[in-house]
Amino acid sequence: MEPKGSHQDEPLPRRSLGSISGLHYGSFINSLSSLTPRPVETPAISKTRAYVAVAVLCYINLLNYMERYTIAGVLLNIQTFFNIGDSTAGLLQTVFICSFLLFAPLFGYLGDRYNRIYIMAGGLSVWLVTATGSSFVTKSYFGLLVLMRGLVGIGEASYSTVAPTIIGDLFTGAQRSIMISAFYIFIPVGSGLGYITGSSVASLTGDWHWALRITPILGLVGLILLVFLCPNPPRGAAETHGDGVKGQSSYLEDIKYLLKNKSYVWSSLGVTAMAFLTGALAFWMPTFLSRAQVTQGLRPPCSKEPCNSTDSYIFGAVTVVSGILGVVVGTSLSRCLRDKVPNADPLICSVGMLGSVPCLFITIFVASVNIPVTYVFIFIAEVLLSLNWSLLADILLYVVVPTRRATAEALQISMCHLLGDAGSPYLIGTISDAVRRSKPSPAEWSFPSLQYSFLLCPFIGILGGLFFLMTALYIDEDRRSALQLVEEPLPQDAAPEPSLELSKKVEE
Repeated sequence: MEPKGSHQDEPLPRRSLGSISGLHYGSFINSLSSLTPRPVETPAISKTRAYVAVAVLCYINLLNYMERYTIAGVLLNIQTFFNIGDSTAGLLQTVFICSFLLFAPLFGYLGDRYNRIYIMAGGLSVWLVTATGSSFVTKSYFGLLVLMRGLVGIGEASYSTVAPTIIGDLFTGAQRSIMISAFYIFIPVGSGLGYITGSSVASLTGDWHWALRITPILGLVGLILLVFLCPNPPRGAAETHGDGVKGQSSYLEDIKYLLKNKSYVWSSLGVTAMAFLTGALAFWMPTFLSRAQVTQGLRPPCSKEPCNSTDSYIFGAVTVVSGILGVVVGTSLSRCLRDKVPNADPLICSVGMLGSVPCLFITIFVASVNIPVTYVFIFIAEVLLSLNWSLLADILLYVVVPTRRATAEALQISMCHLLGDAGSPYLIGTISDAVRRSKPSPAEWSFPSLQYSFLLCPFIGILGGLFFLMTALYIDEDRRSALQLVEEPLPQDAAPEPSLELSKKVEE
């Protein structure tokens, strides 16, 4: 019989992710095999409250993407109102994304260290004020509209960086995959509704400014719900059965850890390629389809507001339906294959990217002769691209330890926007303007110039598919390493490492 006070009667210490600057990634994983033993499961947040939180986060994510693509739904009206070309119009999205990516690392750093609800609430407040302000810009102040769009990006960066990490701390395993897919299904749904809402309000009021006032009104409701209904769970609460994981590492150490995580690096490159492609298509496709119909003689060119918004309606509806279908199919394939094929998620992403390439080529060239067939291939391409949305977020959550997820999310967002959709709308517009100016009759090249500039997108899609194939080579090892850090018990006779310290249980 063990004497009273034996070490077997004492609770095992729970570890925190402390300073690891002197360890390589592999040795870090092998030397720190646990953060906590498995106690009786007592979740930090009740299931009901967790589901309510996800519903609120999904609602705000819907508004996030509605607001982002409302501008694209009324782009023809804006170009006519300010009398600007394609490259200048592309600046509206480029400046928005640039501010988004510049502030994402800051919010990632804060999100791994401070109360995430306060961070998101502050960012959403900035978004509401600046989005509303942009709807009052007059004809001679296009520069002010660009500035306001940049400030809107700051607000949205706080939310997009932090929100997925809260879901990651509320659920684990198959439940987490389902909740993440529910969250990310609102990217295509919100994008599609942005086109529809923007064009509808502009048509009803005869003024595109009113289109920019809808999401701020709905966003105020989202802000109130966020503050009063969303918890801030302990980081890693889902994996540690409510206890959470306490991190002590510096920002530089976090970055070093992520750069040594090959799955994270390659998947981030794949996300970047996808962001370039989807950003260009989402911003320019309604305008592209409208000009295609002008070329076919199906409608006259837009010379004054309000412009014909039929293509924004149809493209928005196609985006909503294809997005829902793609996310559901991608998540279902992942759940069916993940146990049998450990690297199923990046393989599905690769198939989606590579499969969309021929559809994009057909879309670009068929648009000049047959609009219905063009929409069919747009639908197929968007379904294939939407396979990836929830899987990409899930990959990040299971290959990165809990205390570094917000930083990982922020760096991935910065990278994919900096090299992806921050420049792609402007680049497509610049190429289009350059092609048009090089021709003797620029007005006749309004559609062909945009058509030729779109040819860049399929090649970026091929690159993205290759990046996801590279991710598939490393993902099983990196996932096991991250799980090993969180789940395996520490030997009872082992003393804590000097860089690891006891942390108190975080209660709700």
